[in-house]
Amino acid sequence: MSNPIKTVVMLASVALLGVVACSKPSTEQLVEMVKKNPNILAEAIKKDPKAFRDVMAGAQDQVRRERVKEQAEMQAKEQEKRFEDPLQPKLGPAQVYLGAEKAKITIVEYTDFECPYCSRGSGTVKEVLKKYPGKVTVTVKHMPLPFHKNAMPAAKYFEAIRLQNPKIAAKFHDVVFEKQADLRKGGEAFLEEQAKKLGANVAKLKADLKKPEIEQKINADTEEAKGFGFRGTPAFVVGGVPVRGAVPAAEFEKIIERLLAKPTGKG
Repeated sequence: MSNPIKTVVMLASVALLGVVACSKPSTEQLVEMVKKNPNILAEAIKKDPKAFRDVMAGAQDQVRRERVKEQAEMQAKEQEKRFEDPLQPKLGPAQVYLGAEKAKITIVEYTDFECPYCSRGSGTVKEVLKKYPGKVTVTVKHMPLPFHKNAMPAAKYFEAIRLQNPKIAAKFHDVVFEKQADLRKGGEAFLEEQAKKLGANVAKLKADLKKPEIEQKINADTEEAKGFGFRGTPAFVVGGVPVRGAVPAAEFEKIIERLLAKPTGKG
């Protein structure tokens, strides 16, 4: 009975029946009444189903708004902390960069090629790169979610292509997100087709896909993301500051402007 939506529905149900008098009973009293007589709820729904639906919808919207507000407040606190104590993603030679390899600020993108929000997030970081040429770069890491069947194969193709040519891998990243619907329909056949169109050596690609280091790299990226507290995609680390979800470019820009203003800011 602790679910806030259920409680609101119970309150409304009793009110609809005219049980609430001038002296309004407490929530606990109303809940107890419904416990003793469950038919109250059924009768309330029968009496005015539209009002019941409206209450349900309103309660759900309220809970959703409160949750979004709480998450925003939590992220703001975490970000403030990370301006002074930045996260430190591992950026070795196995990374693919979507902008210049060296810049004052590096955005690390933890992504899932089948996630629609990741596609949106990918478009957003492109906007950011255009706005801050030479000052910001983006590098790709993986967090394929288990319920996206094409996410892990796509990540493996990306890493196998990276072994041949990081620039082709960067183009592959963009193409897969642009044609995400085709990825869902075509699976690995689509991935192979796009790799071939971009100029990858398909024979070498197929051989490299079997290398243990490919999956090891993807798993290491995922574990790093989880270690930073990320549980969904997309997720980003902007110069050490975490950003969760497909947020507008303005959210990245606020962080970037603050980091650029610091003489000793690190990317």
